[in-house]
Amino acid sequence: MRDRLDSDIKTRVTPLDDLKVERAGHDCLVIIYSSDPRMFGKRHVLTGDPVLLGRGSDNTLVLENDSVSRRHARIEKRGRSFYVLDLDSTNGTYVNDVLVTDYQLRRGDQVKVGDTILKFLSGSDMEAQYHETIYRMTIMDGLTGVNNKRYLLETLEREIPRARRHQRPLTLVMFDIDRFKDINDTFGHLAGDYVLKDLAQLVKARLRPDDVIGRYGGEEFSVILPETSLSGGAKIADDLRERIATHRFEFENESISVTVSLGVAQLQDGQDVLKFIKDADEKLYVAKRSGRNRVES
Repeated sequence: MRDRLDSDIKTRVTPLDDLKVERAGHDCLVIIYSSDPRMFGKRHVLTGDPVLLGRGSDNTLVLENDSVSRRHARIEKRGRSFYVLDLDSTNGTYVNDVLVTDYQLRRGDQVKVGDTILKFLSGSDMEAQYHETIYRMTIMDGLTGVNNKRYLLETLEREIPRARRHQRPLTLVMFDIDRFKDINDTFGHLAGDYVLKDLAQLVKARLRPDDVIGRYGGEEFSVILPETSLSGGAKIADDLRERIATHRFEFENESISVTVSLGVAQLQDGQDVLKFIKDADEKLYVAKRSGRNRVES
């Protein structure tokens, strides 16, 4: 099934390597997030023909995911504009996190169908937008809008030598969502995606300009705190814990209770990037085993 699916996608979506200069100026959809990493960066150039999105093999864009209906949505051109229409899908079609039924797409809009997010690029500088989008995908997590694991590792590669050179403390916080599987099982995967994004933005808003947050993987996140001691990092971590526990997460009129467990570690002599992360991660799992919704430092 996966091999056939990938073959279907490749015949319908323009891969990054096939980007053609003569297509400059054409509106397009770029896949910026999907549970299938093979789809990242692929684009579909929009013409006058309708584009069907869904799980069925007869769609223009085949999106193989349980949260996608067989015929989920359609992109169609009216005059000079493109519109997205929901086709009475089970889980709905979202644009910029808002449920829509018939919506005129504007430059930069993000269309979410199931677990796939497509960005609408439009205008005479479409090629520049495309390359900027692809670049951002190398450092940003498409779902949550914060940095990705690659960027976190590269940042630590820079910050560790800097902290040692200037004899400044460097602290790392690793945290993940308690019982995240229960949230997905109870409210659905779209609600789980919403929680990940809302939580990431909540944490980002609390941090200082030089702090770095990223999604390490799944429901696990990391926060790099330059020039911050272990005790200072623990205070920030506990503030994040409390903010998340008291925040109102609400998806489609359903209130979702969310807590996190956090591990805090300060850089020690002899630690490289992986050992530093392992130190914080081990403390995170101590917090998990000790009852969750707590900080271990």
